[in-house]
Amino acid sequence: MTITAAMVKELREKTGAGFMDSKKALEQCDGDIEKAMEFLRQKGIASAEKKQDRIAAEGLVASYIENGVGSIVEINCETDFVAKNNDFKEFVTNIAKHIVSVKPQNLDELNASICPQCGMKIEDVVKQKIATIGEKISIRRFQILEGNLATYVHNGKIGVLISASNQDEALLKDVALHIASSAPEFVSRAQIPQSVIDEETRIEMGKEDLAKKPENIRAKIVEGRVNKLMAQKCLLEQPFVKNPDITVEQMLNGKLVINSFIRWTLGEGLEKRQDNFAQEVMSQMVK
Repeated sequence: MTITAAMVKELREKTGAGFMDSKKALEQCDGDIEKAMEFLRQKGIASAEKKQDRIAAEGLVASYIENGVGSIVEINCETDFVAKNNDFKEFVTNIAKHIVSVKPQNLDELNASICPQCGMKIEDVVKQKIATIGEKISIRRFQILEGNLATYVHNGKIGVLISASNQDEALLKDVALHIASSAPEFVSRAQIPQSVIDEETRIEMGKEDLAKKPENIRAKIVEGRVNKLMAQKCLLEQPFVKNPDITVEQMLNGKLVINSFIRWTLGEGLEKRQDNFAQEVMSQMVK
């Protein structure tokens, strides 16, 4: 049977599924709209696409380390209620494990990779979760580190993954806790781009409290302020969170070198939902 554009359009409007999914469903069901709708529901695709334009800024950050390979991933949903759901938590953890296993280079590769438990593409697993849970779910980002690793995740909201020169579980745990708490941006001064220093210098030079100072004095004051700002951005120069009388570098005392770290905060940079949940429920009841 020939599948027409009008048939695909009708199925899309009824299910919210994408064009190709709708066309495939109709082909599988010999053009029968009702059977195609059931086919899409069984595949977890129906209504999933309808949710893709919603705001999803809640969710979880998770990490996983195995055999010297570590992943950190952020997966978003729409509400904190779903983020606390055990099924969603298990899903996020399994994705973190899957990333370590397949080592995808980007989100496209991750979404196209095959889940070993169910044999489906990860993108289809996500659609199935959307249909089951009833909210938009999206894998926002992930990153992989290799070597001597440590991780710390605070309540699923802040995630840290560290790569170091050697393995010292106690020290690395302290460093991970510090990074989660103090939010450094760089390991050391050597990692700070000159553009960052130049921008901070420009801002400080333009501050009103220095406007009437002689140029040479103003330059020295600005240099001191910028140095202080850079120290605040560098992990090794920050006061150690468990003992602010010493820096992180002094705490490490040459026992290991921090090569790199990742620190993510859930939803950073994303638009947050503003609608009221109770009002949403009432609106659905009115309909």
